[in-house]
Amino acid sequence: SPWAAGQSYNLGMPASFLPLPPAWLTQAVESAQPPEWLLQEAQLKSVLWLNHVLNQAEHALPRTRRLAGRTLQLRWMGRSWGWAFTPAGLLEVRSVDQAADLVLDLGSVSPLTLGSMWLRGERPPLRIEGDVQLAAEVNWLVDHVRWNPEEDLARLVGDAQARFLFQLGQRLLDGLRQYAKTRPSHSTGASGTPA
Repeated sequence: SPWAAGQSYNLGMPASFLPLPPAWLTQAVESAQPPEWLLQEAQLKSVLWLNHVLNQAEHALPRTRRLAGRTLQLRWMGRSWGWAFTPAGLLEVRSVDQAADLVLDLGSVSPLTLGSMWLRGERPPLRIEGDVQLAAEVNWLVDHVRWNPEEDLARLVGDAQARFLFQLGQRLLDGLRQYAKTRPSHSTGASGTPA
């Protein structure tokens, strides 16, 4: 019994207490087609965020400056997004009509599957085409550049409050990751080889 002498009564809640989403909700999310304007706006906002992260990672900027003019394209679920490195080492939106130096293809992996894989710390299946050296540089950036949300939060609310909120967020994220690890993986539906 957990109430016996010397044992803690504050037992951890099992990670399986959350139910799986209903099949109709999963299907609705996976088949949703957002409007084109929303996708374009999301691409612009993602470039702003990525550039903010690159600016925080000063050790990465000399590497990205050497990539000036090189282009990337991401393909996912029948859509394509393009970016190019600028002379400042940042990213800008690039038309997908032009040939890209490197193409990253996620196939048809659903957003829910991607989110679940991210929570479990897994990389999605990815088909890579194009410049091998550029692929190695992008892989280095993925492995060595990290966003520092606590630093950004401190600018808004101060150091002590930012530390508290960041630790709370970390606990919630750890709980979600633990929950995701206890759930079976869904098939990704994508072809290709992992990165």
